[in-house]
Amino acid sequence: MIAVLMLVLAYLLGSISSAILVSRLFKLPDPRTHGSNNPGATNVYRLGGTLPACLVLVFDILKGTIPVWGAYFLQLDPLTLGLIGVAACLGHMYPVFFHFKGGKAVATAFGTLLPIGLSLGGLLISTWVVIVAITRYSSLGALVAVSLAPLYTWWIKPLYTLPVTFLTILIIFRHRANIKRLFSGEEPKIGDKKKSPPNNTPTK
Repeated sequence: MIAVLMLVLAYLLGSISSAILVSRLFKLPDPRTHGSNNPGATNVYRLGGTLPACLVLVFDILKGTIPVWGAYFLQLDPLTLGLIGVAACLGHMYPVFFHFKGGKAVATAFGTLLPIGLSLGGLLISTWVVIVAITRYSSLGALVAVSLAPLYTWWIKPLYTLPVTFLTILIIFRHRANIKRLFSGEEPKIGDKKKSPPNNTPTK
């Protein structure tokens, strides 16, 4: 019964879209319909700069960390912890409070992994930073980091490898559109500004 309650709470917490709320607070365009159309920290950075993006990032991480930490202290088994992490990510991806139109849940997934250990968090951040520094693709950095997460977990705390693999599959599935754009060369890079439509008005 406690496990079911924690699953529901994790989903509801994940459903609070910080990207949308912060954008409203700073009077920014709706991240679901502007920029990359993804309500996440990277898109909010494109639309509003560093401060709004940092607020979104911190809250999205906490959405994953809080329910998993709670379940950990309640001494729930590793598989249940993994399912609670998945529930928080599903809330972010399909938020009940925002017509089920959410983000990719990378930061929330990262938050769910932090209770496993800060060393895991450090490895994931380092991987993301290296890939983004080389390619300037935030989505590619996220995909590489999340793909290596089960390997890192097996190295640090093997007991949690299976639930972390659940999260990896979920995040990769959610990034399928990004994967297509990466292969086609259409994925926007960090720092790129959205091009304005060409002016077709003939010059005099």
